[in-house]
Amino acid sequence: MSEMSREGSYVLDSESAVEMTRLIEQYSRVIQTMGGPFSGLPELPRDAKVLDLACGPGGWVLDVAFERPDIEVAGIDISRIMVDYANARARTMHLSNASFGVMDITKPLDFGDGSFDLVNAAGLVAVLRRENWEPFIAECTRLLRPGGFIRLAEPHDFGVSNSAAFERIQNLGTQMLWRVGYGFSVDGRTFGLAHTLPSLLRRAGYSNVQHSTFAIEISSGQPAWIDYYHNYQLAFQQAKTIWINAGLVTEEEFDQLYQNMLIDMNRQDFLGMVTFICITGEKPKVE
Repeated sequence: MSEMSREGSYVLDSESAVEMTRLIEQYSRVIQTMGGPFSGLPELPRDAKVLDLACGPGGWVLDVAFERPDIEVAGIDISRIMVDYANARARTMHLSNASFGVMDITKPLDFGDGSFDLVNAAGLVAVLRRENWEPFIAECTRLLRPGGFIRLAEPHDFGVSNSAAFERIQNLGTQMLWRVGYGFSVDGRTFGLAHTLPSLLRRAGYSNVQHSTFAIEISSGQPAWIDYYHNYQLAFQQAKTIWINAGLVTEEEFDQLYQNMLIDMNRQDFLGMVTFICITGEKPKVE
């Protein structure tokens, strides 16, 4: 099976233990920088029902369920290995208000209309192709009760730094996603989500659309450096074949760039930053 013909639309292998490890590490750093799992959200009512789409290993669902034992939190993902892991963690943590199931977010979901007070999704840049975003938002709207909220959190790009190798390999990553149909960039320079998603929510009828940005410094000596060093190690090795097959780079060129990036990131003068955007919208109370 080719890298881009797996079931589902995720660029990387969603059933890979390596990818699950990467997502677990990345989530911890991102949610800490955001200010916690409820950042940017209104106070949820008692007995609220919450859904996390493409939940991966379930970190956000488990955090929400732990902090708010009075609400029910569900997570869905296309990956069986990640859903099994998340359910096992929920049992170990005795979180009876957290549940996980296998579903494909690019298809109609097995929930009734108006089932949730909040629908959350993060990191869909390599999950939803550009033509899937509007149907996805429409499905989120169906699932929300009137007055419910949607929250989307996405990176602006793979990051910026003072390393030429880092910059080159990040550029290859954004170009790869653009060429195979992800994001809304006009030229593959960024993911193109930051300036597009607020408009998509307003077009779908959401009111009170708000956005905020947050950044993670990944410079040498900073707490996030080791997390993102591991993140890039794992992500780019998994994407190597896709980049080669897309004609972006030869195997020899990739290997040299990859090694130079890791060398540069280990330099004491390495500087880097990754920027994210968080967008919320409210479904009108009267349709």
